[in-house]
Amino acid sequence: MTQFDAKVLDAFLEQQEKLFPEIVAETREEADDFLAECMAVVVESKQEVWDYFEEEGVDIAGMDEDDILEADEVFDIGDGRYLIVEC
Repeated sequence: MTQFDAKVLDAFLEQQEKLFPEIVAETREEADDFLAECMAVVVESKQEVWDYFEEEGVDIAGMDEDDILEADEVFDIGDGRYLIVEC
């Protein structure tokens, strides 16, 4: 059963090399399985990315919104949502 929609999976497949030194998934099914295993999350806005990092206790002192959105584990889905992958 797919946990992530096609836009999320495609964004991950296209951008995965910014976080991983090699390809970890080649198909949507592989990407879905990998993201589920990593307990990746999709948030609905830039503010929710910020909130997620604060809730997880990530040290974001001195960072601004752009810094957080450019973090390797943050993937812009392209429709206002963001995928956060922390494996």
